[in-house]
Amino acid sequence: MIDRHQRTPAVSAAIGLVALTTALTACGGAAGSAGADAGPAQPGGTLNYGLSTAPTCSDPAQAGTNQTIYVTRAVVDSLTDQDPDTGEIVPWLAEKWETDADATSFTFTLKDGVSFSDGTPVTAQSVKNNFDAIVGTLGAAKAPLAASYLAGYVGTTVVDPRTARVTFSSPNAQFLQASATSQLGLQADATTSLSAEERCQGGNIGSGPFTYTDYQQDRSVSVARRAGYSWGSPAFGHSGEAYLDGIEFTVVPESGVRTGSLSSGQLDAVSDALPQDAPTIEATGGRVLTTSNPGTPFGIAPNVSRGVLADPDVRRALVPAIDRQQLVDTVLGPNFLPATSTLASRTPGYVSLPDVTFDADAARTVLDRAGWVPAADGIREKDGQRLSFSILFSAVFAGNQAILELLQQQLRDVGVDARLELTSVPESIARQNAGDFDATYYNSTRADGDILRTSFAADGRNLNQRGPIADLDASLTDQLRTTDTTQRGEYLANAQQQVLDNGLWIPTVELSQAVGASSSVQDQRFDASARLQFFDTWLSRS
Repeated sequence: MIDRHQRTPAVSAAIGLVALTTALTACGGAAGSAGADAGPAQPGGTLNYGLSTAPTCSDPAQAGTNQTIYVTRAVVDSLTDQDPDTGEIVPWLAEKWETDADATSFTFTLKDGVSFSDGTPVTAQSVKNNFDAIVGTLGAAKAPLAASYLAGYVGTTVVDPRTARVTFSSPNAQFLQASATSQLGLQADATTSLSAEERCQGGNIGSGPFTYTDYQQDRSVSVARRAGYSWGSPAFGHSGEAYLDGIEFTVVPESGVRTGSLSSGQLDAVSDALPQDAPTIEATGGRVLTTSNPGTPFGIAPNVSRGVLADPDVRRALVPAIDRQQLVDTVLGPNFLPATSTLASRTPGYVSLPDVTFDADAARTVLDRAGWVPAADGIREKDGQRLSFSILFSAVFAGNQAILELLQQQLRDVGVDARLELTSVPESIARQNAGDFDATYYNSTRADGDILRTSFAADGRNLNQRGPIADLDASLTDQLRTTDTTQRGEYLANAQQQVLDNGLWIPTVELSQAVGASSSVQDQRFDASARLQFFDTWLSRS
């Protein structure tokens, strides 16, 4: 058996491929830590936080959007954690672990004395109940990310009350990093025994530093500090209980209203602070905290089974048709980056792909050679078919609509008519799962290159509705089979290129979290996956 509780080879490899330092920056300097005059951390107070969109579900296992995970992360702990500065996998609920040589078996030894908020102990049986429920009760339809992390799950053996052995039918090198995600966080038996729908109603019982006290879908969520919490991750900034008495999350979709509420003191922090919001925030002593997301950047996933996007030449032409730097400069500002690959640049395993370059003439040439001819209105046609498709999207990020409206203009310049379909998050997810779209626009955040398998494997989420692609399928499978640093990086590099070459992803921009915070908010931190970590946050009273 190989002891992995110090650092996994796969994660060490990833760190060698790309630095994982989380940059908490504001306009003019560092942010996220207490200011020079704030003094020592002060416990107490309630943080009022403005979410840009409503959480989709109170269940961490079913959470997908950033705004949902901001809430659910507060109530649930995971077996491991991932250090945001180094990418190292560190203990959390598990004090140590072992992985067998072929990465099919992972044995976790749990900390003693840990309990869920209903008083029941966190045991090896809890691990089994949680993972069994994700694969069984929830499944890929309800918990696509969590289920993908458990692909090939055979079961969990309860070796003894504090020892759980998780076994897979084939090598699964990504699982240890997955055990640090909130989607695989542990919940009490009273929660795991519920139906998927019941688990979304705010009664979730975790072992985390906060507990749900109120959950109003589409309106607000309240969490309170858990008394006696003492088993935090070593990646946290302090031990013991959280500093805040509680957090009041309020859904405020309009960017201007969020900014105004922050400046007036009604809110202490807000999501999706766009560049135009920064002067207003700074004028009252606040700042914007940012960090870039690992995972897949925002991009267009074509449904290759229907319409004009079934033509690989059309998909190939879309990549050079997009001026990504213009999207950043016009809509987002300097805290965001243009996408340069099918992975975001902070993702372990990332490589830059030269083909992700703006060249409108090259796009026109591809379409010309494929027989798509401009009509009188400038939109191309072929065999009586107009070069037109719709892009399904939701406002999970405040800048999505403005980005796509500018992208729409860029595509029109090369003769492509992209129609925008804005829907609610639930409708978007339902249509994605049903394959009811021409193309869909989204991103996925995860601090591991295996996000490519989650998104693009034929037996994964496969929103592209694609069939077998031998080289890509082999790379996505092989990167699970090895913990060798160099070899896993090579498989991931090839997978990135194959996703692009086969037109499965049209990258646009990298998502960054941009959080507006008042001067009273101290030590507001991001975790390794660029999600907010509220355990260390405190409020100064000066």
